[in-house]
Parts: sequence; structure tokens; C-alpha cells
Amino acid sequence: MLTNLRIFAVNHQKIPSLHINNMCCCKIRASLKRFKPHVPLGRNYSSLPGLIGNDIKSLHSIINPPIAKIRNIGIMAHIDAGKTTTTERILYYSGYTRSLGDVDDGDTVTDFMAQERERGITIQSAAVTFDWKGYRVNLIDTPGHVDFTLEVERCLRVLDGAVAVFDASAGVEAQTLTVWRQADKHKIPRICFLNKMDKTGASFNYAVKSIREKLKAKTLLLQLPIGEAKTFKGVVDVVNKEKLLWNHNSNDGKDFERKPLLEISDPELLKETTEARNALIEQVADLDDEFADLVLGEFSENFDLLPAEKLQTAIHRVTLAQTAVPVLCGSALKNKGVQPLLDAVTMYLPSPEERDYEFLQWYKGDLCALAFKVLHDKQRGPLVFMRIYSGMIKPQLAIHNINGNCTERISRLLLPFADQHIEIPSLTAGNIALTVGLKHTATGDTIVSSKSSALAAARRAERVGEKKHKQNSEAERLLLAGVEIPEPVFFCTIEPPSVAKQPDLDHALKCLQREDPSLKVKLDPDSGQTVLCGMGELHIEIIHDRIKREYGLETYLGPLQVAYRETILNSVRAIDTLDRTLGDRRHLVTVELEARPIETSSVMPVIEYAESVSEDLLNVSQEAIENGIHSACLQGPLLGSPIQDVAITLHSLIIHPGTSTTMISACVSRCVQKALKNADKQVLEPLMNLEVTVTSNYLSSVLADLAQRRGNIQEIQTRQDNKVVIGFVPLAEIMGYSTVLRTLTSGSATFALELSAYQAMNPQDQSILLRRRSGLT
Repeated sequence: MLTNLRIFAVNHQKIPSLHINNMCCCKIRASLKRFKPHVPLGRNYSSLPGLIGNDIKSLHSIINPPIAKIRNIGIMAHIDAGKTTTTERILYYSGYTRSLGDVDDGDTVTDFMAQERERGITIQSAAVTFDWKGYRVNLIDTPGHVDFTLEVERCLRVLDGAVAVFDASAGVEAQTLTVWRQADKHKIPRICFLNKMDKTGASFNYAVKSIREKLKAKTLLLQLPIGEAKTFKGVVDVVNKEKLLWNHNSNDGKDFERKPLLEISDPELLKETTEARNALIEQVADLDDEFADLVLGEFSENFDLLPAEKLQTAIHRVTLAQTAVPVLCGSALKNKGVQPLLDAVTMYLPSPEERDYEFLQWYKGDLCALAFKVLHDKQRGPLVFMRIYSGMIKPQLAIHNINGNCTERISRLLLPFADQHIEIPSLTAGNIALTVGLKHTATGDTIVSSKSSALAAARRAERVGEKKHKQNSEAERLLLAGVEIPEPVFFCTIEPPSVAKQPDLDHALKCLQREDPSLKVKLDPDSGQTVLCGMGELHIEIIHDRIKREYGLETYLGPLQVAYRETILNSVRAIDTLDRTLGDRRHLVTVELEARPIETSSVMPVIEYAESVSEDLLNVSQEAIENGIHSACLQGPLLGSPIQDVAITLHSLIIHPGTSTTMISACVSRCVQKALKNADKQVLEPLMNLEVTVTSNYLSSVLADLAQRRGNIQEIQTRQDNKVVIGFVPLAEIMGYSTVLRTLTSGSATFALELSAYQAMNPQDQSILLRRRSGLT
């Protein structure tokens, strides 16, 4: 293959973008060797996108395909719906792997972390680039576990389309709802793939019904299954009225027959497909005016005469408008239905140019990219994943980070292939790139070519009429929407094996925080211990494991604690004076303020100023006042937990000339703490949405156990042969629940948790908690 490419390079020496004519033969050979990734684990990979078999394309088309031929898609679903297995089959059929990986065997491409292979779950999202029938597909496999919701969020931010994978026997599950809402938030067109059609209890109709009812989505049935559960053997293509049957003797599912449905051989199936096609045409006509005119004009008498291409184009428009979702089915594990899914991805999901990004008009072709993920590689240092929205990225290019207001240089540019990376000379708009050499860029940063380019774009944005935020700086208006980082609900202390290892632990935690913004690290001011704050038990466990494996540190974790909050129940006024003489300067501040509870939920304190406070005084000291209020609200008087749902009103402020802003902050902070201490106080605890899927014979023991855990059951649904218990339960009562549930149900039940809100504890539970914290019980 390398010989063929060398011949190609000699015969086509006029490719200016790659400067091949300036490279000597040995350089070409060396650069092509770099393209070929070295892969451990005995898996076989193809060497370059587009170089499959004898299909030799121009090097430029391999690296930078036309933007209309690019698809940036994600695979999202509830945990264990088959996302990674589906991704593995997609890679195999596209020619990227020469053998089928299996989650159970721990040899999949996208689950490459040791923890992922051991547990059989996806923890980090992994990006893979491959070609399918002339299209370049950048695919991201995302986690389904609730602890790693942020991984899904930051990847959806940069995708143009998504494949939602469902377990056909379970339909819509708890985490499916979460990822669906995230996709709605980012306005991402998607298609549904009903996986596990071969599983006992699989029901196509049930799964479709649950999508309609729970996700409130209109479904376009593009396929029907031939058989269900053990009898599942293929699918019917409703658009083309063809049946696709997979060969029983084929071990890898590459061989399948596509036959037209005939009255002689399949009368029943043909009738069912014709009805489904007619219903599909009517549905699409209701949602798309252009298609409705076509149907009513030329094909109103006979829908059978409507060409499949016209219907496919209309389905593409409807999917893009997000008024309905195409539904396909199959079984990734049994290698059925994956190739038609790939065809649907290229046919119905949008290319980058079909997505409407308002900010692109301001850049006029200049570089604009979003850093959406950071990884740390031991050899290369930080690797930054970027979605390029406009312009081009090349190695040795200096780029400007708007968020960090700094300029950095990209040393190398790579094409992501899970944990294998191929070095490339340039990458254009619409692609997902992996850059080496950026030391300060973090998740959610906006990248442009230079500071002057950012200011020029800001001026264009102003001219377009973006004058709503007059106070904002010009750069702020250009920031691409980053990622909303949820508040952590669990925390625990982490200790290094010795004091000498503390700097190494700090370095490891700094790297992990840059990779995972949902991980927070803080210092306990009283004990001086390092405190880890995370999204759940599994999240903290994985972080602990990664510190041990990747950084070689045997750390000790303290007991898991729940992140409580505090609030007040009545209004309290307080007055405080701070009088200090430092050197020859006297610092004198007198503050009077009021703390009161508010109805609306607010994590940050609402700050108000009475009319008696002069504006001149505020202009000088407003920042110091607000800093003091915020720092006082970080630690409440009961547990030292953050204060929420509180408004602070400043009534009077008297400042002696020459008083420093630090003293103003200190006095305000002390006065707020005084007011909070004198008020009636209330502890708020995190309340979780809980969904337990259990068989009928274990239902009573699960309900009895939840009653003991202060659970509040909302409803019990029936899902096939199982019962689904939906309710709320305090987080403090659910720690270690997975082990208890397995014991109660002999390992047959599953559960999903998600933070719902913070609720007030009842007085009895609050007094028990306070006594336990003070060491009295």
C-alpha cells in the first residue's frame, strides 16, 4: 500500500496544500509511516481513512473531504443499551478493524481505559474517524452512566447529529431521558436505533410506543423487524420495499441479501410494508410542505409510484428540522442491521454546512474552533479535542484562546482514532481534530487564529446588531457556549501515602480536573486536607483508581460524605464594625445588613442594596462587598456547607478614608456570618430521582427496603415482564444501594439515579445528623 501511495505522490506532484512536490521521497516515506498507527492488544487496524483495500484516493481527499460529505455524530443511550457494541460493529463494517471487538472480552476500540475494559462500561467519550461509502464520519461513543453525564454534554455540544440507541426490550429508560433532553437543548437532529431485537422480551411496537409517549417524539418507521427475540433474522426497508436477510453461516454479519418484496413469496410482509410506507408518506407530508405538494400533485392516486429518493430527501429535511425522528432496528451483538444504520446516518443526518451556526458569519472564514475535551498522554502531554467551525488548522500554527486570553502554538495535528492517533498536515472546517502542544487550553474554550481576528469578528457582531449586552467585553460576545458543569453531590478526603508525595498528588488532580471539569478539588480550611468532590460513588472510585494506575500513587480515601446545603427560615438584621490599625493606617468599616430567605431556588446569594447606600460608595467598594458576601455564604453555621436560597440586603456602609478593600470584604463577610448564625437554620439534603427495574416476585422486598430509606414512591409502571418503581429518595440513604439491591433481588434488578433537587430535612433527621457530625452519636 505504501508503494502505491509513493507512485501516487510522484505522479501527482501538483498538490500545493500538502507541499508534496517539496518533499523528497524519503520524507514522503517517513511521513506515511507516521500515518500508520501502532496498535497493541493484537487488534488489526487499517492504516488511513480512505485507504481500504485497493481504493487509493488523493491524499488531500483523505485528510480534508468536502464539507458536504462530513458527518459528526454521537452515539448516546442509557447504560447497557449497546452503544459500544454498535460502535464496534460500525468500525468493523467500515473497514477500520479487521476483527470484531467485544465489551465482555475487553477488546473494544473505544473503551480503551483499563477501568472501562474491566467494568464493561464507557467512562470517557472516545472519538473515532472512519469512511463509509464516500462519507467521512467522526463518531463519538459516549457514556450512559449518570455519573458521567458531563462527558455526554460536552460531546453533544460539538456534534451535528446523534444516534440514540435503545434496548428493544426496555424502550426508554431513565438515562435515555437525560441524554434526550441534552440533545434537545443543543438542538441536535437524531435517529433512533432499536438494538437487541434478538433479546428475549424484545418488542418493536413497545419500544416505539415508549419513544412516542415518554420522549414526546414523532417516530418515522423506516424499518420493520422480520421476527422478534429468538426469531429475529432481518429487517424490512420500508422506503424501498425490500427485505434484508443476514446469512446464518456468516460469523461477522458482512453477508446479507437485499431482496425486493414480492406478492408471490411474501404476501403478508408486502401488505404490512405497503401500509407502513403509505403511513410514512402521509406522516412526512404532514411535516414537510414541499413534499406534501409533490405527493398531492403527482402521486395522490398511487403512493407506490413515489420514488424512494424523493421520500428520502423529505425525511432528511424533516430530521434536520427535528419535527420527527427516523426509527431503525437491529441487533449489534448478532451483527444485524448495522450497515443500514450507517446508510441512514449518511442519508438523514446533517453535514456541518446544514447546521445553522449564527456566529460563523462574524468570522468570514477565519479560524473558529471549540475545545471540547482534554486528555493527558504520558508521551505527548495534553491532547485537546477540537471541533473546527470555520477556517483551517495546521501544525506549528499560533492560535488565540479567547477564554484564557492567551496565545499558544499547536505543535502537531492528529486524526483521532480512539487511543490511536494519525498525524496529518492540515484539517479544515467541519472536522474534529486532536491537537498537541496546547498547555493552557481547557474544556469549553473558544479558539481563534489571533486576537485581532477575534476583535474584527466582535466588530462585525456589533454591526449585525448584537448590542444587547453593552456592558460585556467584545471578546465575551464571541465565546461559544461552553459546557454547564453540574454541582457535585458527593465528597471525600484524599490523602497521599506520605507528605513528600503531596506535590505529585496535586499534579495528578490538576491533570484530572482539566480532563474532567465535573471533578472539583478543594482544601478544607480547618484540617488542611484535600477534598475530592464528584458526581457519584462510581465517579470518585474511578478517579481514585486512575490516580493509582496512571500516576502510580497509592492514595487513601476518607468516608464518602453527602454534599448538604443550608438555608435560613426567617429574616435577621446584623451590624458589625471592624477597626484595625496596620502600620500607620487605620482601617475602620461599619456594616449593617439583613439576611432573609427567598422562595426561588438560588445557589448564589441574591445581593440587594438599600436606597440609603450612596452610589458613589458602591462604585468604589461594590466588588469588595460582593466578594465578602459570597465568601461568607460558602460555609454555613450548622455543617459548614454552602448557603443557598438567601437574599442579603445592605442597609448601611460607613468606611473610614484609607480603608483597604480587603478590610471591607472581611467586615461584610463577618457581618453576614453573624446574621446567619442568629437566624433559624435549616439543613437541605440532595433528593434523587430513583428508577428501579425489578421482576414482580421481588417487588415487595424492594418497596419495603425503600420505605426504610425514607423513599417516596411516585408510581409503579409495567415494562414487559418487569415492574419499574419510580420515586424520590434522599442521597444519604442510597449510598451503597447497588450491593443491597443485588442481594435483595439475586442480582436481577437494576437502578438509575439522578439529582432532582435539594429539600429541607425534617427536624428529627436534622438533629440526628448534627449530633453525628459533632461526634455525640
